[in-house]
Amino acid sequence: MASEKDLKKEMMESKKWVVVGVSGKKEKYGYKIWKILREKGYTTYGISPNYDELEGEKIYKSLASLPEKVDVLDMVVPPKISIGVLEEAKEAGIEMIFFQPGTYNDEVVAKAEELNLRYLLDDCVYATLKAE
Repeated sequence: MASEKDLKKEMMESKKWVVVGVSGKKEKYGYKIWKILREKGYTTYGISPNYDELEGEKIYKSLASLPEKVDVLDMVVPPKISIGVLEEAKEAGIEMIFFQPGTYNDEVVAKAEELNLRYLLDDCVYATLKAE
């Protein structure tokens, strides 16, 4: 199994991401992460039931509605939502999950294990990209 460092490197080198929990509120990480990924040249989709579009970009209601397969799912929702998204991710063929702080609990991690998903915990994609 790849180390966390190797997995993070693979994730950051993957150029198609989806942010589950994208937000139109600029102070929220759901917005900041979506925005910085796009600024750094990643193809980035947003998932939220609350928006149809943000800054001229279509926002999707589910992973199944994305126009193409993505490589990495960035989770920016509470654990009670995360757990359901994992099944959707598996069905959509997304294997790499980047859990932002506060988006998982033991039950969510157990579900990710059960589905054989590759995931990172206790890290922040925003901080990683901001430091580049």
